[in-house]
Amino acid sequence: MRKNRRRIFLAGDSTVQAYQKDSNQGGWGEFLTHFLPEEIQVLNHAIGGRSSKTFVEEGRLQMLLEEMNENDYLLIQMGHNDSTKSKPERYTEPYTTYKTYLSKYIEGAQEVNAIPILITPVARLHIENGQFLNDFPDYCLAMKQLAEEKKVKLIDLMDKSLSYYRSIGYEQSFQLFMASINETDYTHFTKKGAKEMAKLVAEALEELELEVFEVMK
Repeated sequence: MRKNRRRIFLAGDSTVQAYQKDSNQGGWGEFLTHFLPEEIQVLNHAIGGRSSKTFVEEGRLQMLLEEMNENDYLLIQMGHNDSTKSKPERYTEPYTTYKTYLSKYIEGAQEVNAIPILITPVARLHIENGQFLNDFPDYCLAMKQLAEEKKVKLIDLMDKSLSYYRSIGYEQSFQLFMASINETDYTHFTKKGAKEMAKLVAEALEELELEVFEVMK
């Protein structure tokens, strides 16, 4: 069975990457396997501080694609660092360069007969007037447009994470973020928060009715 394991590759930023076990911080990619069938292997290539642009320009996407085989999956969550105008080496404009770079992930995966899945940026903990806010609305919309244009599947993790925060309230949501430890970081997750986000992603994968889940039932 191990020889026939299906593989999920992750391309993402610090909200996805794996951290040391003794670190308080976590990324949802390090816990995704907890919520998937054991026959599925997760290869987490996410790394902090990268945008859709820098992940490509540093050669990380190419390295990842060289590992991929037919029927593997590539999950792509980019957006947090793309929005940083103060760092032009990272920045992409939502409706032009962001879509252009994301297209490289999609086309690269398809060239090796793998299956790309776009994932909107996971939500930060940002609340105003009692409402949890989407800090990346243009990037989310641009990604949805691209998914439609390229006819690829999409997980709206922004919507799912915001819905989850609303369901448990601000105080419990606060415990999911590093701000509960250092009082400043409302972007990155504690291990607990990362696990909850991983669960949302796994549930979304099942909702997409991917062939890999049908085979393993």
